[in-house]
Amino acid sequence: MFLLRSALSLSLCTALGLAPVLAHAQPAREDAARLERARKLLREVPLIDGHNDLPWQFRERVGNRLGALDLARDGRKLDPPLHTDLPRLREGGVGGVFWSVYVPADLDSGAALQATLEQIDVVHRLVERYPKQLELALTADDVERAHRAGRVASLIGMEGGHSIAGSLGVLRQLHRAGARYLTLTHSKNVPWAESATDAPMPTPLTEQGRAVVREMNRLGMLVDLSHVSARAMNAVLDVTQAPVIFSHSSAFALDPHPRNVPDDVLRRLPKNGGLVMVTFVPGFISDEVRKHYAEESAAAERFKALNPGNPEAGKAAFEAWKKANPAPRATLAQVADHIDHVRKVAGIDAVGLGSDFDGIGTTIQGLEGVETYPALLAELLRRGYSDEDVRKVAGKNLLRAMRQAEATSKRLQKERLAEDPPAEPEKPVAGAIK
Repeated sequence: MFLLRSALSLSLCTALGLAPVLAHAQPAREDAARLERARKLLREVPLIDGHNDLPWQFRERVGNRLGALDLARDGRKLDPPLHTDLPRLREGGVGGVFWSVYVPADLDSGAALQATLEQIDVVHRLVERYPKQLELALTADDVERAHRAGRVASLIGMEGGHSIAGSLGVLRQLHRAGARYLTLTHSKNVPWAESATDAPMPTPLTEQGRAVVREMNRLGMLVDLSHVSARAMNAVLDVTQAPVIFSHSSAFALDPHPRNVPDDVLRRLPKNGGLVMVTFVPGFISDEVRKHYAEESAAAERFKALNPGNPEAGKAAFEAWKKANPAPRATLAQVADHIDHVRKVAGIDAVGLGSDFDGIGTTIQGLEGVETYPALLAELLRRGYSDEDVRKVAGKNLLRAMRQAEATSKRLQKERLAEDPPAEPEKPVAGAIK
């Protein structure tokens, strides 16, 4: 009887011209169901974003005067818009964020250290300013406790080894101030580690660099390999005793940007326990976008060279070129492709998310702000990821890596005291007897 009624209903719908409408409605219902399923999973496990540059926005826009930029309001209405605000963090089911305390790589050591401390201060003051929504987190347990209480666990990640001013003592004090990862380089080399976007060094990780990694292991601070060269990635994996992270990188095989992670490194992650927190930077996701950015940069230099002594003419020519050559958009589906690739090569335990929101000038279609994470997880569910797979990508993998780093720290602190700086080569004293 049920089959007969269904057949009659289908015939009636066809006769009335409703079959195309029903065919469209079914996928829409499935999409809505997957989105709700993703939201439910984020109530069970904290989604932890490995990299968000909101603190730098406070520095650039309002000179770190927190009262001049209200996170309780919709940041999309600002000019330029913010990708992050408190209502959208809740809408996106966000349970934890590593707030990046980025400072420019061209600052000298003293200025870099001061700026880093000021950015750490911003994170602490944000937590104090919004105590009902944010909570400082130093451990994996802290993250889970904040999530259960309905607050966003606020972690601190330092972006660039220049922030420690070449000092293990400074590294230790920044850890005491709350920093829980250090990206070894940013866009430029540091004296002890090679960047992905600078000239090659004689050795990608010096003895001082190995000492930094060992001391980070002892402290329980995650070693972040975003921004370092592939040679440096492998050199760190040879040294570290704790899991590494890539706080905001994607798969080199899909988009050969030097900031992305090659397959030979991905294959080493299961043994290390580390993970790639797939990023939403358009040029790291779409090879077409990456190539367009390269062409745009070349065009800017060309029009500048063609108009010596007339920068306004060069600028006008460049703007005309941009209007005639609009940038392509990377898509949410392409981000999911990178997650698929990392999963295929390194396994589901090696995947996380690291948006780089508020550190990027353009966003990915479908991932315009912190409210959009459930849409990405729903896409993974559509591709056949299990609920447990999605829990791992959202936050369980990072929590596991944090706990492994914390356990390594406890073991190492029983074995040795704070690492001394690497010994400098002895220099001959003038007039000394040889």
